[in-house]
Amino acid sequence: MTGKAAGQQSSKCCVFNAWGYGVGRAQTIGMILLITPSARAQECARALEEATSEPAQVAASLRQAATQLREQEFLAVVVDQSLVEAEPEESDLVLQHIGTAIPVYVNFAISGIERVVRELRAALHRRKREVAVARQAAEQALRNELKDTLTALLLSSEMALRGAELSADAAGRLQTVQELAQSLRGKLGMVD
Repeated sequence: MTGKAAGQQSSKCCVFNAWGYGVGRAQTIGMILLITPSARAQECARALEEATSEPAQVAASLRQAATQLREQEFLAVVVDQSLVEAEPEESDLVLQHIGTAIPVYVNFAISGIERVVRELRAALHRRKREVAVARQAAEQALRNELKDTLTALLLSSEMALRGAELSADAAGRLQTVQELAQSLRGKLGMVD
């Protein structure tokens, strides 16, 4: 490889292996962000990591958290309510960058680490149920949409096969279309 080609090759590899792609992204998508100025923040982050098997990062302020949220995606964001009440504008900034992360608000002044862990687990469990319900609804909507189209395709091909004189080639193709539609109908669980 020439020097120019080698340079282009290595730059492509660097782009592919950047944080936003591949393994780096896959490994960071499940992170938890803990936003609190509490002296026990690191201890709480370790407890969250142990409870969820997901890495946790700590931000001591809402501004720090907004920066981290702009740079990475998180599964959940655990926010100290005292920060939200003390800095409502900064709180809005965090919410603008939260993306698909689950917000969990906890009052660290009256909550122990065990309660923070319980709140996060409950929020993750709710999200898991919501995703499952949304997936089922999407699948059902797709089935309903495809059902009418497949029925029309099957009826049209059946009528064409029974109707006019067709060449053997055309009849074979229509038969193939009908068989494929029947197969798709079976795969989608659409039984009359």
